Amino acid sequence: MRRPQRRALAKQSRAKDGDEIRLLEAWIDAGKPLPGTKPPPLAKAAAGDYSDYGASTRFDELPLSKKTKDALRKAGYKEMSEIQRAALPHALCGHDVLGAAKTGSGKTLAFVIPVIEKLYREKWSQEDGVGCIILSPTNDLAGQIWEVVRKVGKHHNFSGGAIVKRTGIEQEKERINSLNILVCTPGRLVQHFDETPNFDCSNLQILVLDEADQILDKNFKSQVDIILSQIPKARQTLLFSATQTKSVKDLARVSLKNPEYISVHEQASTATPDNLEQCAMIVPLEQKLNMLWSFIKRHLKSKILVFLSSVKQVKFVYEIFKKLRPGIPLKCMHGRMKYEVQQAIVAEFSESTSVLFSTDIFSRGLDIGNVDWVVQVDCPESVALYIHRVGRTARYNKKGKSLIFLCPEEERMLEKLKATESKIPINVRKPKVEQLEQISQNVAAVLVKFPNLQQLGKRAFVTYLKSVYLQGDKEVFDLSRFSAESFAAYASSLGLPVTPKIRFVSHKKNVSKKDMKDIDVKQMKHKAEVIEINPQVNRYMLADDGPDDDILYPKKPNTDANIYDGLDDILSPKVPGTDTHMAGSEALEKEEAEDKHAQACGNKGQVRR
Repeated sequence: MRRPQRRALAKQSRAKDGDEIRLLEAWIDAGKPLPGTKPPPLAKAAAGDYSDYGASTRFDELPLSKKTKDALRKAGYKEMSEIQRAALPHALCGHDVLGAAKTGSGKTLAFVIPVIEKLYREKWSQEDGVGCIILSPTNDLAGQIWEVVRKVGKHHNFSGGAIVKRTGIEQEKERINSLNILVCTPGRLVQHFDETPNFDCSNLQILVLDEADQILDKNFKSQVDIILSQIPKARQTLLFSATQTKSVKDLARVSLKNPEYISVHEQASTATPDNLEQCAMIVPLEQKLNMLWSFIKRHLKSKILVFLSSVKQVKFVYEIFKKLRPGIPLKCMHGRMKYEVQQAIVAEFSESTSVLFSTDIFSRGLDIGNVDWVVQVDCPESVALYIHRVGRTARYNKKGKSLIFLCPEEERMLEKLKATESKIPINVRKPKVEQLEQISQNVAAVLVKFPNLQQLGKRAFVTYLKSVYLQGDKEVFDLSRFSAESFAAYASSLGLPVTPKIRFVSHKKNVSKKDMKDIDVKQMKHKAEVIEINPQVNRYMLADDGPDDDILYPKKPNTDANIYDGLDDILSPKVPGTDTHMAGSEALEKEEAEDKHAQACGNKGQVRR
């Protein structure tokens, strides 16, 4: 096609877009919902007190551009979910939104559509630079959000990308100023503010915080404060999460202007998905590995997601179970893996029946279809984290089941979960100990055959105790409740011939003076010394999974009736299965070597177009 013809067509297209934009703006302005307005129940959607699109139930009834509607239709999005019905009318007309809804309810589309439409109506182009920033707590979730942006915006001409841990920051620096939609973690964005010449977000139109409660907590505080200081206050802001904050201090930080607080499930009887069946078992620490093995052997045809508290535990349990061959493919995932490896594991887990051992990197946002079971071997740090973990199953009105193992010393967490205000319908089941398959001797035999796993087992033991010690909620997590015998039995369950020596912080070189002001010395059973430090330091130290030489101190040697069928025979004799396991895993020695390089790898990224 000749250049004059291309110019004529481009001019004609711009004129057509201009006509549509004027029509959309008039439609939005005429039907703008009043502050505090919520959509009527579906049975009353025709009520005259609501604007046409405020009462709509389908995407094609909203004031959206034809390009967006075509993309939604091709992607199979037709009917809106509750959070989408409630949030989209307000977000489309420019209101700030604070949205809360159960996991798996469609929150991503509730902010992606307003982003696309806002930039379209503003006639945004590459020359205008960054028009939208979407912040995510993890790289994996950022990549998943970007895929949704690509689907919805496929017919628009916006540039965009997700910054993820891949190649390096130099490639990103060359392209980031030409991106209209930027999806990233707070840390990566701060790095660009510090290092990228002329990186400018002064024209930003809309800021989105996904999993906002996590992004606004103290772990991201310094990074978020830097970001907010670099972007204009005159913008639209959207905050979404399953467990949303109402803190006035937090909302003031992000400069929300008369936000619409939308909690579509606030009046619901449960805080977790309606189709989720939940069960808890009180399991002694030394029996957890036996219980997990017995459970997996009983559910060889299920897709199971298993949460453990540390990277070393995930590595150890995965390697040991892989050697013992339970009869179902095994996978593991944690934050120290390269992004490409994580993505490949997520893709494989999505498509096959298998068991995935994971840290809490998998607990938020990631959308994996048809997960049958979520098993929490280690106690979550809070009720909110429990909700996010179990939210990996029973998504989009599908059925799912969850199981949590709690030590007798952690029963206070069970009380919190069962409290009325938590809205978590969890049943308690006593394990049939006599039916447990004891694997301690088998694990010990594996450690003898593979000596490198013995060191990993020691590290798994140490990091578990470290994670308990560093938790802030001492009503639940208190090492002084454990006896020396329980530690020895736990070490034996991991196949270790002797209990590793452990020690806790007892000198000031690891802790600043201001954080040592409230040191409190307590005595554990059998005169084991425990020194508690300021809880504000603990969370940051927990993120460090490096050597523990400066962290550990040498130490002397009623059941509910309404239980669903899936647990009735949870500990039945094992079912024969094929000896299968995940192929192509990296050698353990290589993983240990890569751990030392993790920090360098953690700061790498790539912009995807």
